[in-house]
This record gives sequence, structure tokens and C-alpha cells, in this order.
Amino acid sequence: QVQLVESGGGSVQAGDSLRLSCAVSGRTFNSYRMGWFRQAPGKEREFVAGIKWSGGSTYYADSVKGRFTISRDNVKNTVYLQMNSLKPEDTAVYYCALDPAAWRAVRGSYEYWGQGTQVTVSS
Repeated sequence: QVQLVESGGGSVQAGDSLRLSCAVSGRTFNSYRMGWFRQAPGKEREFVAGIKWSGGSTYYADSVKGRFTISRDNVKNTVYLQMNSLKPEDTAVYYCALDPAAWRAVRGSYEYWGQGTQVTVSS
């Protein structure tokens, strides 16, 4: 089994920054992909950013490109989402996800999910 624990959410003003963390524990894989998703009230969950653990290729939704950065720490088994220039429309519960099918697209389905962390951006 795999456990994903997110942290770092909070309430900020527009233009501020936050860094989310997702610590991975439990079963390990030689390679996998990880993603950050978010879900705002009344909306469907959407892809935010993804990373291929082997090689470190990164991918972003157009809405966050240039403002958010996904990165990983192989030693700590942690993936981060640095969020800069936050906007009120970034308000959502943010989830990290992991899937051992590293060859699939980072926007695809994921097997393991964290519990989510709330990000609230006020204007």
C-alpha cells in the first residue's frame, strides 16, 4: 500500500505564494508518475501539474503555467508544488496522486491519492 500525505495549504492573499508538499511512504516502485490535482466547490477535479519520477519531466495545466512549479526530492520521497502569484481562482482542495504506470500520461488516471489540503486565496 502507498500513503500520500499533503501539507502546506492555507489561506493567503492574491499575489502570495504557498508551497505544498506530498510525502510518499509505504510500497515503493522503480518508476512512477505523480500529479497534483485540485477541486474547487461545485467543479470537477482538474489536473494541475505532473512529474515523471524517472527523468523528472514536468507538465502543467495552462492555467498555472509560469506560476506553479512541481519538483521532487528523491531522498525524502516528497513531491512539491510551489505556487506563486496566487489568484482567487486557484482556491480549491489540492490533492497529490501517484501511479506506478510511469509510461502513461501524467494527466491520466491515478491509483493512489492523498487526503487533500485546502488552499484559499482571497482578493
